Amino acid sequence: MIIRPSLLRPVSALDSASLCSRCLSRLAQGRPSTGSLRRSFVTTCRQSGVFHREYFSSHEPLARSSVRTGLLASSAATRTASINTSAPANSTPIASASEISHELPHRRRKRLKEEEEANTNATEPTIPLDASARLSAISSALPTTSLRRKLTAYFALTKPRLSFLILLSTTSAYGLYPISSLLTLDPAVAQPTLSTSTLTFLYLTTGTFLSSASANALNMFFEPKYDARMTRTRNRPLVRGLVSTRGAVLFAIATGVVGVGLLYVGTNPTVAALSAANICLYAFAYTPLKRIHVVNTWVGAVVGAIPPMMGWVAAAGQTATTGHDTWRDMLLSEDSIGGWLLAALLFAWQFPHFNSLSHLIREEYKAAGHQMMAWVNPARNARVALRYSILMFPIAFGMWYIGIVNDWFLVSSTLANGWLVKEAYQFWKHQGAKGSARGLFWASVWQLPILLVGGLVTKTGVWDGVWRRIVGEPEEDDDEYYDDEEDDETDVHVAQRPEKGVALSTVRSTSTA
Repeated sequence: MIIRPSLLRPVSALDSASLCSRCLSRLAQGRPSTGSLRRSFVTTCRQSGVFHREYFSSHEPLARSSVRTGLLASSAATRTASINTSAPANSTPIASASEISHELPHRRRKRLKEEEEANTNATEPTIPLDASARLSAISSALPTTSLRRKLTAYFALTKPRLSFLILLSTTSAYGLYPISSLLTLDPAVAQPTLSTSTLTFLYLTTGTFLSSASANALNMFFEPKYDARMTRTRNRPLVRGLVSTRGAVLFAIATGVVGVGLLYVGTNPTVAALSAANICLYAFAYTPLKRIHVVNTWVGAVVGAIPPMMGWVAAAGQTATTGHDTWRDMLLSEDSIGGWLLAALLFAWQFPHFNSLSHLIREEYKAAGHQMMAWVNPARNARVALRYSILMFPIAFGMWYIGIVNDWFLVSSTLANGWLVKEAYQFWKHQGAKGSARGLFWASVWQLPILLVGGLVTKTGVWDGVWRRIVGEPEEDDDEYYDDEEDDETDVHVAQRPEKGVALSTVRSTSTA
């Protein structure tokens, strides 16, 4: 009665522990039907005395194998149970031992990949809080009546890290414009021209920072309830009530008006118009599009591309004449190619930087209702990051080709862009797993300053004055100036000697020629 239930199972489910040696030999020769197998097994067991001790002593190897099989099965079950117990709650369920043993190869590879991704995502570290959240925490710890508390809370509305990045791109483009008085080490530069450039630089930096603060404050004003759903932004000043909505609106209006006004007075109207357009584009186009469509990422990239164009146009306005001081000549002329290349550099950089960042907090974006590629279409998110990382190479080559940087820029930019493309390829290959998203994020954080600062250091003509002083070469411009003065003095002496029969008019015409 104990053996009969096991005999009713299919032949494929029988194991060596429940059969005698004759039945096993018959199974090896050919698989009989279930009924004949049952009859042969019962007959054999009766003849051999299956219920006597002699049977088991005569089949000692078979007994050992059955014990070994039972131990292996129990250990596998214990191991599977321990893995299932220690697995995180949000991970993919692990198959049982019986399912794994009959699993097809492609199913097994797919299951292992899903388990690996689940475990990696469960332990993947998140990025730190943004600067606004940290400043809000500092502000909330200060006394309620403290002036420092209010100033810190309003400063948190500016998103200091983002505003600093915008300043870096703007001032780098301003310095890369080919004017000898900008970031030059030549000691022969005239002091009045250098003073004018410094004053314009101060107007540009102050106006750009205030304009960026206005756009960021409007962004926080429109989405406090969405910021409250994300760990990274739930400590911002409007979410925590450190600044009222009325105060945020007044702050945004004041900084926007003052910032655009300083750019209009200190640089030129084209720069002021670009700044005003950028505020509107960020606050009234990019911010609402975040909850509508993934195209918001491309709109945000345009917002990041405008500041370097502002710096380039601000520098171009210093050399423009009255007849050429128009927005068409500053934006659509041959001299504006460098500004467009820098704008393209910042546009392409946005995608590897933001796509890797959004992948790390994709679940929070999803919970907040933001339509980001990181969770809407993760495969496309990785492809776009890799595509625009590769685009960095021709952009850097174009900057060298038009002559605004020297040959050393090709070396530094190739190393920085190669690092970015390597991390972007890993991000695309692993779809953000195995720490590839975090690696791409930090590569993008360092790659952009390397390009911009490297461009300033390798700007064409920057080191010419230093090289002439080291080598001892004469100043060409000064020699030509002195030669012209000597020719003019000779002509004057000739003009004062009419007894030689030389007409004064002839001397003047010769001097003019």
